[in-house]
Amino acid sequence: MGLLSTWLSRLASPHSSKSFFHRARELSHRFRGPRFSGALPSSGKERLLSWSRSIVPFAIVASAGGALALELSSTSSLDHRIEGKEQTGLLVQGPHKELPEEFIKELKAILQDNMTLEYDERHFHGNPQNSFHRAVNIPDVIVYPRWHDDVQKIVISCNKYKVPITPYGGATSVEGQTLAPQGGLCIDMSLMKKIKSLHVEDMDVVVEPGVGWIELNEYLKPYGLFFPLDPGPGATIGGMCATRCSGSLAVRYGTMRDNVINLQVVLGNGDVIKTGSRARKSAAGYDLTRLIIGSEGTLGVITEVTLRLQKLPQHSMVAMCNIQTIKDAANAAIATMHSGIQVSRVELLDEVQVKAINMANGKNLPELPTLMFEFIGTEAYLREQALLVQKIVSEHNGSDFVFVEDADAKKELWRIRKEALWACLAMAPNFEALTTDVCVPLSRLAECISKSKQELNASPLLCMVIAHAGDGNFHACILFDPDQEEQQQEAERLNHFIVHTALSMEGTCSGEHGCWYWQNEVP
Repeated sequence: MGLLSTWLSRLASPHSSKSFFHRARELSHRFRGPRFSGALPSSGKERLLSWSRSIVPFAIVASAGGALALELSSTSSLDHRIEGKEQTGLLVQGPHKELPEEFIKELKAILQDNMTLEYDERHFHGNPQNSFHRAVNIPDVIVYPRWHDDVQKIVISCNKYKVPITPYGGATSVEGQTLAPQGGLCIDMSLMKKIKSLHVEDMDVVVEPGVGWIELNEYLKPYGLFFPLDPGPGATIGGMCATRCSGSLAVRYGTMRDNVINLQVVLGNGDVIKTGSRARKSAAGYDLTRLIIGSEGTLGVITEVTLRLQKLPQHSMVAMCNIQTIKDAANAAIATMHSGIQVSRVELLDEVQVKAINMANGKNLPELPTLMFEFIGTEAYLREQALLVQKIVSEHNGSDFVFVEDADAKKELWRIRKEALWACLAMAPNFEALTTDVCVPLSRLAECISKSKQELNASPLLCMVIAHAGDGNFHACILFDPDQEEQQQEAERLNHFIVHTALSMEGTCSGEHGCWYWQNEVP
């Protein structure tokens, strides 16, 4: 851990007279020294990771999750309990040890009353509310830092006593990122929610990781600005960085990696780096900002984020239509993107998802595959673009094309779309949801979503599909009874079918949720 922390610290340091790449070359030569070449000792304590494995699994990041074990395990002791073939729902357990009393005393000196050993709090933090992933262990202590210095002192203390760390933010992730397989310490970032500085003329803002994206946009509204990333309600900026999230507006504004300018990060040894400046672009060396974003708890704890902002659109319009099949709906979305029309959202809901929304919200929407578009610009531009999309949709068997311009009505439509997961769960109380997140090249979306939908329809489980159709990303929500092994195995089978179908089309298993994983050898 010290080796990687030193490497990142020196790459980020602006004080060296040597060039950035000169420093990187010197450090890379150190990795190629005798300690990392030839036969390795058989003793577990002396085992060393190769270069490729020494960078990836290093520990911790911002508010979404991930765990840092600050020592190299002497044995391969992680227990992956898998009940079915290629099971996704892992019950994981890492090596666990009691926290030293001296460590607890140090924490109390740092945090005073902003920490707890209460079981209920520890259990809550160790069991994600929106994920069926589970760990045998839970955090041994929860801490609530109020500012950057607290985080740095906590990490230094954890490094000293070799205590694993799990950062924790809004806890809205669905892939188990806040699990603590080795127990240890959980850093709850909820008290670090200051908006530190807003630069209206530069269209950027500096925030702490516990700030929620919804609260941030409420703050920015009077200034005519907004932050365009819109994941699930409750998500915080630190966690959004950790999982490289996106949302329905990504088709126009990009993902988290495109909207973060600079990060302040506490590395595993307590060193602090800034990955850039407030300049909108930089060609000075490695892009450490993008390295940290999406690192899911493996490189450092994010304590400050500088975000790129956008002007609030003066006018917007939402259009909705029904299409007979989900394949036609996906093809209509693809044709819209190919036309060059600048939509800000293109969302697709299958008929089961629409039914769930109707039941949960008392609506009466037609229960057919549905496309939702959003256009922004001048009033004349909105109408022109909407008519062009209406023509495209009609060529793909679309009907019931409606326009929504009332502000409250638009807000309500996007609210029910954002709460789609809760609507799904309401259809089957006490069931759990396995949510897929594949993303494929846009030209393969219709084929991938159609094949997946056929398999889902043939399953005895209740399944629904929702997509960010403008960028090839879709989710299947598969509901199953966690007490029924056959149902869980069927959910796993469907998940693997969808993932492997996407991979066969040069896609990815995750477009925005991230992938929880655990390394059994973590420095």
